[in-house]
Amino acid sequence: MFVRNCWYVIAWDHEVPADALFTRTVLGEAILLYRTADGTITALRDRCCHRLAPLSKGRKEGDCVRCGYHGLLFDATGRCIEIPGAETVPAKARVQRYPVTVKNKWVFVWMGDPARADLALLPDNFSCDSPEWDYVPGYMHYETPQPLICDNLLDFSHLSYVHEKTLGGSTAIAQARAEIEAVPRGIRVTRKVHDVPPPPYYRAVRELAGNLDRWFIYDFVLPGTLLMHSGGRPIADAEGDMRRAVRLHSCQTVTPETETATHYFFQQSRRVEEGDHAIAEALYQSLLVAFEEDRAMITAQSRAIEADPAAPMMLLAMDAAVVRFRKLVAETVAAERVAATPSPIQPARDARSIA
Repeated sequence: MFVRNCWYVIAWDHEVPADALFTRTVLGEAILLYRTADGTITALRDRCCHRLAPLSKGRKEGDCVRCGYHGLLFDATGRCIEIPGAETVPAKARVQRYPVTVKNKWVFVWMGDPARADLALLPDNFSCDSPEWDYVPGYMHYETPQPLICDNLLDFSHLSYVHEKTLGGSTAIAQARAEIEAVPRGIRVTRKVHDVPPPPYYRAVRELAGNLDRWFIYDFVLPGTLLMHSGGRPIADAEGDMRRAVRLHSCQTVTPETETATHYFFQQSRRVEEGDHAIAEALYQSLLVAFEEDRAMITAQSRAIEADPAAPMMLLAMDAAVVRFRKLVAETVAAERVAATPSPIQPARDARSIA
């Protein structure tokens, strides 16, 4: 159950080479990415219309791609322009083309009705391409369903336990009640934690003595993207004094590969004036440790669910954001299905009454 009329991140911009083919699966559909001569990325179904061989097994020729099985040549729109040994090319010889765009280093594909592809629906991942923020881009692959990873990002109470020695550092995070409000196509979650020790991974940014006030403020929007301001300020400092505060901005998104596997793109940015790029590298290494903790837990959870799919989950107060976002996804999917259903043909008697 996935939203179709939505932009999904398929790659970091640097992953798509200048003169080679790149393929990745989104919502069960293998998609081929490559760049034309001017650097523009095109996205085609990675499946030749002839014998359904992956086009990614072929080669790039100028702005076109040639199937490696029987040599059909397709242009950047997906239209076949040459068939070896044939004098003409059938009009129906083409492969699907997807709307694709790049925003702040993320490559997005639109997986629904191309006529509804709307750039205004792209998330504001500003820190992925800002001179004021520095980071190392990250990618992980999960052999688990996407909704379980979304659940994890929607409920930060797990930081106190899964990440006790990395991102968490205090059980007070789980005790703090999150405030939840609606934003367009998503929700905003605000969690503030007062007078707690610095988490171990803050050492990548700076050494801090004494307790902090910490904050996590993020939007979580369709199809599964987190955009978060977070940080901590020494409680010994005056209100509003951010000179010794740790200030971070994170962009994370989870893209379903299939029903049971997921792509996870992430970064955690820190302010450039706080030091050289080595700080960003250290922060990234700390994140990798923590995100492996997440993956281990979510994978174990997924295997337990697979063992007994009928077992219900017991919802608790900490699940409020999870419930609201899952409801939003279900409502959006349902609305898409209604919109895609053809209107029934009116009976002849209705036509006569109108006449």
